[in-house]
Amino acid sequence: MNITQIKINRTQESGRMKAVVSVTFDHQIVVHDIKVIDGPERLFLAMPSRKAADGTFRDIVHPISAEARSILETAILSRYRAEAAEAAEQMVSEDGDSLFSGEET
Repeated sequence: MNITQIKINRTQESGRMKAVVSVTFDHQIVVHDIKVIDGPERLFLAMPSRKAADGTFRDIVHPISAEARSILETAILSRYRAEAAEAAEQMVSEDGDSLFSGEET
């Protein structure tokens, strides 16, 4: 299966959870609620899960192999980092523009 779309939904910049992601495979299947978590050593993915009767959490969807997990993680984190960089760049640009508003050059 090929990843055909990754949609990043931003969350608060504070806290460990950085984004909630939806991934579409082959334009036919979508998985919602994949979380980008800022761990102690690196960003990682937390797959969608459900709380069981015994209080533990079980993934309701997850990659079967390490290779599949790596492909998914690389694609999602690359997109997340690109969008985070764009947002940061846009904030700098907006701040810079506001310094010159009302002035003619």
